[in-house]
Amino acid sequence: MTTKYDTKGKVVVIGGGTGLSVLLRGLKNHPLDLTAVVTVADDGGSSGRIREDLNIPPPGDIRNVLAALSDVEPLIEEMFQYRFASKNELSGHALGNLIIAAMTSITGDFAHGVQEMSKVLNVRGEVLPSANQSLFLSAEMEDGTIIKGESKIPFSGKKISRVFLSPKHVKALPQAVEAIQEADMIIIGPGSLYTSILPNLLVKEIGQAVLNSKSPKVYICNLMTQAGETLHYTAADHIDALYDHMGERFVDYVLVNNEEIPVELKSIYDREMAEPVQFDVDRLQGLGLQVVYDKIISYHNGLIRHDTDRVAKIITKLMAEKRF
Repeated sequence: MTTKYDTKGKVVVIGGGTGLSVLLRGLKNHPLDLTAVVTVADDGGSSGRIREDLNIPPPGDIRNVLAALSDVEPLIEEMFQYRFASKNELSGHALGNLIIAAMTSITGDFAHGVQEMSKVLNVRGEVLPSANQSLFLSAEMEDGTIIKGESKIPFSGKKISRVFLSPKHVKALPQAVEAIQEADMIIIGPGSLYTSILPNLLVKEIGQAVLNSKSPKVYICNLMTQAGETLHYTAADHIDALYDHMGERFVDYVLVNNEEIPVELKSIYDREMAEPVQFDVDRLQGLGLQVVYDKIISYHNGLIRHDTDRVAKIITKLMAEKRF
């Protein structure tokens, strides 16, 4: 298959947050036609303020993905990601968020504004919000209480039973649905399970397009659990949560880490009530998944992240093996 980028295949990556951006920085250096479908459920920080003040979708996750896929001078990217530290109305705002908001006002449409911003930043691939409007994420906890707001969910101190969107019948961005339908491979994650990944899949047309796709679907499992979301979750627990929300099994491959995390880093994450995800292979295989093991961790300033180059090579290899 030949695309407008003269690449070897169309890959759609679904998610949000830091994990998605890290992954895309590696994938953009490979011969792939990339599309990122990004959540618009954030309601905290700079994004939340812009969303409330201007009545537009939150730009933060989109901004990070645009920066990750951009092909501009490092100083331009640094400027786009710059966050004001002043003690006035600009405090905490990322410049890129303000620029996206301005572009939305100029074009009259959030998705169009993102498209134009992609041209300015010479983005390799396409960046699409899952919906062209703000989504509100709520969680029902195991005790039956409801927590409203994506930014509040991880701090409830309770275990999540399910998450759901409002408005209930939000319309997906048509271009995002089309990209999924045309994809040769669909990648889900890495990222916060309940607040970055599921808000995309719960947009009905997005989720249905993923379920209907015959192309291989790869879930890149998180390296660490997340307090307030996935405390004590194993890899199979992550998959179970996806299946419970979507109503059927749909993942073909799961990419997991097989490298021991240094003790000193574990102790740092202990303070955040986070621990390495345990990869319960028997349960994963029992769910019909093909498990791909590898050393996929990188360490930077005491943080544990996916090794973007290593993961990208694994994805490219899977693409080649499938011979789509």
